[in-house]
Amino acid sequence: MAWDTERTKGLLLQAATVEFCTRGLAGARIDRIATEAGVNKERIYQYFGNKNALFDAVIVAALSTVMDEVPIEGHGPEAMADYAGRLFDHHQKDATAPRLLFWEGLERGSDVVGLPTRMANCASKVNNTLAALPDIAREDAADLLITIVSLCDASPVLPALDGLMAGTEPGRVEKRRAAVVRTVQLAAEALVAEARERESTRSGAPTTTA
Repeated sequence: MAWDTERTKGLLLQAATVEFCTRGLAGARIDRIATEAGVNKERIYQYFGNKNALFDAVIVAALSTVMDEVPIEGHGPEAMADYAGRLFDHHQKDATAPRLLFWEGLERGSDVVGLPTRMANCASKVNNTLAALPDIAREDAADLLITIVSLCDASPVLPALDGLMAGTEPGRVEKRRAAVVRTVQLAAEALVAEARERESTRSGAPTTTA
């Protein structure tokens, strides 16, 4: 019977995702990943090279999944606020991507992994933001996205901080979601207003507000 390579890779990625989310890169163990996947650990070296490369593959897969499952839709500041709300909801249900990114930041700093794929994904996300807010500059679109990701990623990985600052009353998650959405709405509106002000100043036309 032929060996199902793709199935084996999938099992290893699933097991590695749990291991890295729980223990980070330094604390993860190849033996545990292989055992959990029910696969000989030599397959990890054969398919991924080493633990660092497996960590890279796990992060790229997790972030690509988020991109597919939580797209930016619509136009205007409301679209970006809606995106932030849906991303917040996604991470509340599945904190895989936030946890991996936090581990990466702690253990690797600015050493980006999976560079070509991740650069392409980030460029695509910025382009989608510009499609929703065509008046703003590309750097402003990138900054808005960084703000959204930071707000949404922090919630599931910093629960103690949230509890200490805001308490643990019923409905706390919903209130935090509303705060994130409101913040993004206001930030997007401000960027659009600033962009229109700059354009008005360049053209000499009087500034108008919507």
